[in-house]
Amino acid sequence: MRGAGLKPEELVARHLDSLGTPAARAAVKSRVVQGTVRFKILVGGGGWLEGQGAVVSEERKVDILLKFHTDYQGEQFISDGNKSYIAATRADHRRTSFGEFVKSQSVMLQEGLLGGALSTGWTLLNLDHANPKLSYGGLKKVDGRQLMVLHYESTKGNDMNIRLYFDPETYQHVMTVYELTASAGLGALSNRPGAEPTQSSRQKDIRYTLEERFSNFITTDGITLPTHYNIHFIEELQSGQTGFYEWDMSVSDVQDNLTLDPRNFQVR
Repeated sequence: MRGAGLKPEELVARHLDSLGTPAARAAVKSRVVQGTVRFKILVGGGGWLEGQGAVVSEERKVDILLKFHTDYQGEQFISDGNKSYIAATRADHRRTSFGEFVKSQSVMLQEGLLGGALSTGWTLLNLDHANPKLSYGGLKKVDGRQLMVLHYESTKGNDMNIRLYFDPETYQHVMTVYELTASAGLGALSNRPGAEPTQSSRQKDIRYTLEERFSNFITTDGITLPTHYNIHFIEELQSGQTGFYEWDMSVSDVQDNLTLDPRNFQVR
């Protein structure tokens, strides 16, 4: 069976080959990915917005921007390669629950996970930096499709369960799933209006699930990247309510080796 007994380093090597040759990969120092993005509330509300999305990166630095011209301005996640910054994008100048989740789990940005291979900071291109513990999890059926699973464990002792999924035919990275159970009073809860510290002992844990999906791969100048980037963020609250949000980006333009303004990666 394809993938049986595969070592993590073998899977990573084949995935990197799916991006391009070693020479083609090494030639890319920066990248700007742009397109349109649609935001939907799938559970816990309604409506949708259309805006612009971008993944701007230079070596291990990245700026992910999902921008809307409304009271909800979108999301912005920045890493300078070591520290990270998450913008406050609500009308009340606070972060969204998604923003608070990413802020609380800094490994996603600082180790180059968020945004996948769209970014030059992609963790599997920079394993010498993060040096995570990787283990191969075999094949798993996802939405009727067999995918190869790579378990990712940060050496920073993060409690999040992180799984990377790959197409067993092409070795392209097609999905990352992050799961976390947070104690009451931590993370996004402590930033909710009206939350009191004494409430935490009476509240249930919060469950977070973040899924990134990548598809519609296209080869340009020797590098193969996804042109469809989908994000699902689910929070299961103490009250039993669930929030389910989607950001869906269609890439229209990819440019490599542009000279980028350092302010793109400024951590405030």
